[in-house]
Amino acid sequence: MVQYKLYYFNFRGYAEPARLLFALSKTPYEDVRLDFEDWAKHKNGKQYPFSFFNFIYFLEMPFEKMPVLKIDDFALPQSYAINRYLARQFGYAGKTPLEEATVDALADLMKDFFQEAGPFYMVQRDKMASEELEQKKKEFFDPALEKLFKYFEKYLKQSKSGFFVDSGVTWIDLFVADQLITIESIDAKSLDGHPEILKLRDQVLAIPEIKEWIAKRPQTPF
Repeated sequence: MVQYKLYYFNFRGYAEPARLLFALSKTPYEDVRLDFEDWAKHKNGKQYPFSFFNFIYFLEMPFEKMPVLKIDDFALPQSYAINRYLARQFGYAGKTPLEEATVDALADLMKDFFQEAGPFYMVQRDKMASEELEQKKKEFFDPALEKLFKYFEKYLKQSKSGFFVDSGVTWIDLFVADQLITIESIDAKSLDGHPEILKLRDQVLAIPEIKEWIAKRPQTPF
């Protein structure tokens, strides 16, 4: 049996789609949550060159960043690669090549959103004054979100399942539903006037395996 170990910080963030895939597929794994102190010490394998522990971390962090998925003795970096790999393994990547490509395109659309809204997230992360945060929200976050939702709604209206593709739930549905939790924490009215997106979120969160995971997972701001 394959042994999975997922490394990330104690946040949902970029690792949560993988955790949701493990929950949905009922696949056991080790959820390793590092604190920043341990990560700073061990991410590059250079601070303590004679430490066996440090050497192991160097092998497990190929790009010196997280998340990283350990698959037996193989370390897979980069969140989108991890998500695609697990989705294919567990049957949540789409049922046809075109569905898989659509899921990948929507994932890339999420990347575009994060890049366009980036200046807002940087100010939020650095806990700058509320006036500057609100300015960045209006300038970057709000227009990026409006564009994102416009394209999401286009695909959801075409779908026969209520998810992004006709065959049913895929990893992009899990990713988006989790990100909507964070988006709503930024703007509680963000889903107003977007019934298709609201329906998607509710459908994902109502899946018994997902509901069970959310009830027991560590509570983090994002």
